[in-house]
Amino acid sequence: MPKFRFHKLAAIVVLIGFAAWMGTGEFSSVGSAADKSVTTDKSIPTDKSATADKAADAGKPKTAEAEPKAAPRTVAVVTPPRKTYARAIRISGLTEADKRAVLATRVNGVIEKLPVKQGDHVKTGDLVLMLAAEEKISMRDNAKQLVAQRQAELEASLRLMKTGNLPKLQLDTARSNLTLAQSQLDTAQAELDRNEVKAPFDGVIDRVPVELGSSVMQGGEVATILKLDPIVARGEISERDLRYIRIGDEADVRLVNDQKVTGTVRYISRDASAQTRTFRVEVAIPNGDGLIPAGMTAEITLSAEPTNAVLLPRSVVTLGDKGDLGIRTVGKDNKVAFFPIDLVDDTAHGLVLGGIPDDARIIVAGQEMVKEGDPVKPVEADQATINKLIGEATAGTQ
Repeated sequence: MPKFRFHKLAAIVVLIGFAAWMGTGEFSSVGSAADKSVTTDKSIPTDKSATADKAADAGKPKTAEAEPKAAPRTVAVVTPPRKTYARAIRISGLTEADKRAVLATRVNGVIEKLPVKQGDHVKTGDLVLMLAAEEKISMRDNAKQLVAQRQAELEASLRLMKTGNLPKLQLDTARSNLTLAQSQLDTAQAELDRNEVKAPFDGVIDRVPVELGSSVMQGGEVATILKLDPIVARGEISERDLRYIRIGDEADVRLVNDQKVTGTVRYISRDASAQTRTFRVEVAIPNGDGLIPAGMTAEITLSAEPTNAVLLPRSVVTLGDKGDLGIRTVGKDNKVAFFPIDLVDDTAHGLVLGGIPDDARIIVAGQEMVKEGDPVKPVEADQATINKLIGEATAGTQ
C-alpha cells in the first residue's frame, strides 16, 4: 500500500514539472534557432534565394546600354568618269544567200544541153539546161517561113493597092493572114522555150542533180542557183532592244572563222515570232568576191544611238532585293541605294552601264555585305582602283 502511493506521487511530480517547462516556451526556439543561425549568414545564400535572384535578373528588361548599336560598315566607293558610248546589241545569227532559186523543168523530156556545172557563175538569161525538142524546133521553123510568106503577100498587096489594081478587102485579108502567122510563130517559140531552163538572176550554180542525156519529168529539179552578193546575216532581236535600231544602221559581223565584216541593216520584221517573241533582222554585207558562204555562224553587233554611261568592272554588279541585276551606291545621307543597270555594252575592259545618276558614289568593295537602306561609312577607293577605272574608260572610247 505504501508502495502504490509512492508511484502515484512520482507521476504527479513529473506532470507538474512538464507543465512548468512548457510554460517557459523554450521548446519553440529549438528549431527556429537553428534556422536563424543558417539564414543570418548572408554571405552564404541558400538554393532558394539563389534561384529567386536568377529569376529576378531574367525578368529585368534589357537596356540600350546592354546592346550597343553596331558601327556602320565601311565600304569603298568611286565616282567614275562618264563618257558617251554607242549602245551595242549583240545577237547570234547565220549567213544566207540574198536570193536562192531551185530551177525546174516545165515539160517532160531528155536533157540535150547542160552547159553549166556546180560553182559556175551565170548572168540573168544564161542557158542552164535544154531538153531535146526536134519536133518543136521544126514547128517553129515552119512558123517562121509562114510569117515570111505572109509578109511578102502583104507587101505585094500594098503595091497593087497603090496602083488601084487590088480591092481594099483583099488588102485587109493579107494583113489578117500575117497576124495569124505571127501568132503561130509565137506559140511555136513558146513551146520551144518550155524546153529551156535559164538563170533568173546573176548568181552561182550551187547544185546540179542531173546529168546530160538523162530524162526528167515536168517540175523536176535540175539546178540550184544562189545570189551571194550581197550576203545576208540574219538574226533575231529581242522586243526590248527593237526600239534602238533602224533600217540603214551600220552593223559589225564576226564570222565563226573570226573574219570581221561590216554591213547595213536592210530589214527589220514587224511581226514577232510566236515562240520566242523576237523579231527577224537582216544585215546586207558586200560580197563581190563570193568568199563568204551561206549558212555560216555569225555574231551580229548592232550599233544604236550613243548614250551617256560609265565603264565599270564586272565585279560591281550585284543582285537587288527583287533579284534584278544592278549596282549599289551611297547617297548623301550615307545610306545604301540600289540602281538597276541598263547594259549599254559588254567590252573587254568591263561593262558599260547607263541609267546611273551623275553624282552617284558607286560601291566597288563591300557591296555584297550591305543592303538597301543600310547606313555605311564610305571611303574613297584607293588611287590604283581609280586609275584603273579611268584607264579602262579611256581605252574603251578609243
